[in-house]
Amino acid sequence: MAFTPHGQHLIAGHWVRTDQSFFSEPAHGPAHAFSVGSVALVDQAARAAEDAFDSFAATSREQRAAFLDAIAEEIDARSEAITEIGSQETGLPAARLQGERGRTVGQLRLFASHIRAGDYLDARHDPALPDRQPLPRPDIRLLQRPIGPVAVFGASNFPLAFSVAGGDTAAALAAGCPVVVKGHSAHPGTGEIIAEAIHAARLRCDLHPGVFSLIQGGNREVGQAVVQHPLIKAVGFTGSLAGGRALFDLCAQRPEPIPFFGELGSVNPMFLLPAAVDARGDEIARGWMASLTMGAGQFCTNPGIAVVLASQAPLITAAATAALVAIGPQVMLTEGIAAAYHRGQQAIAAAPGVQTLYDSHCEQRTATPYLYQVSASDWLKNPLLHEEVFGPLAVLITVRTSDDMLTVARAFSGQLTATLHLDEEDSALGRQLLPILERKAGRVLANGFPTGVEVCDAMVHGGPYPASTNFGATSVGTLSIRRFLRPVSYQNIPASLLPQDAGK
Repeated sequence: MAFTPHGQHLIAGHWVRTDQSFFSEPAHGPAHAFSVGSVALVDQAARAAEDAFDSFAATSREQRAAFLDAIAEEIDARSEAITEIGSQETGLPAARLQGERGRTVGQLRLFASHIRAGDYLDARHDPALPDRQPLPRPDIRLLQRPIGPVAVFGASNFPLAFSVAGGDTAAALAAGCPVVVKGHSAHPGTGEIIAEAIHAARLRCDLHPGVFSLIQGGNREVGQAVVQHPLIKAVGFTGSLAGGRALFDLCAQRPEPIPFFGELGSVNPMFLLPAAVDARGDEIARGWMASLTMGAGQFCTNPGIAVVLASQAPLITAAATAALVAIGPQVMLTEGIAAAYHRGQQAIAAAPGVQTLYDSHCEQRTATPYLYQVSASDWLKNPLLHEEVFGPLAVLITVRTSDDMLTVARAFSGQLTATLHLDEEDSALGRQLLPILERKAGRVLANGFPTGVEVCDAMVHGGPYPASTNFGATSVGTLSIRRFLRPVSYQNIPASLLPQDAGK
């Protein structure tokens, strides 16, 4: 089914044009014109979301679950058109987009099932003790309640799973919060067709039109207006450290500061322990390169750094460089991302003490892999080498001793993930590393690779700053719903006045 975008914003149930327009920059296929967002549209969308809040927050868990299920069904009904426009805009292969669509509808349905069960409400009840001495105890109930309208910024690298109907939107809707999405200009057509699916689901479920709005494009002023609008009560963001930190600061500077749930990137270090390298170093190196280059390295969990004993480095480098020979140029999501990758690669290559292990050549919107090596002492001295380069570029840090490996682990800033490759003989060193790494990362893996984030109850996709702006939250998994809820205690409130879930 062919899809031609109409290029309009969805504001409170109405498709709206603005006077200015911008053109998409597809990897292939035709460019399309889209209306540019404005501060006035932000205000309209936020006011509509506030108008919708009371009725949407009062819906039953079953009603919200049915809405999430309906969104999933409407997305599936547009599957071929989504793959077509998504591939044109991003250059991602059809199989990747089909998998991401499956993940997107899967998390919508998972959240629907989760809120039907009701455990996420953490409902608690301390019955009254009128005869308690020296003072009676009142009847107290605790319940998690939705916080208000939520703003979501679409991500560049996941046009479906972290964008218009992605995890942040699904979590906010599951919690009972209306959503205003600031679409990403890298894939506005994909955003539009997903918004159409949400709009159709809302009509099916007969919900207030302000429950969802999509604002396309717009300059920095529009993004600032979204996070500073007084009716917006929380923000979900996946993107760069610089952009996320700027929005985070704006949220903190508001007259009423609000939570900013930003996922800002990570180098996702891996620690290759001695016995594991001796036993299967070749396998580990090849797996690392496969993970590194997957999707042109455009994953926030891309393993950009590995740490190994210097005496074992030749085994890893030989297998890794051999694996990279077969990796050709890959199209990146946007020209801007490709340009940033090229700049980052050049800065790493020119850093003192850095040795090039695998060199290649990339230009324009393509990425090719690079592999570098540096000693722990040189890495520790240069903060540039600690920073993420978004793409298929990796750095191998060599250490002289196990103690040096611990020193390197302590020097990392906050990460989304950290990985241990170890065998039974490495257990003593693993026991020393794990307490360090669990303070550094939201997810710690053993004998695997961090690309591929399972959407489930136990997943944490977040971590200490700068991996994310809220170390106690996750943007993936059912726990993510809790970001958009707050606990309320009801003391001696008559049962007829309590929210319907208070008796859960």
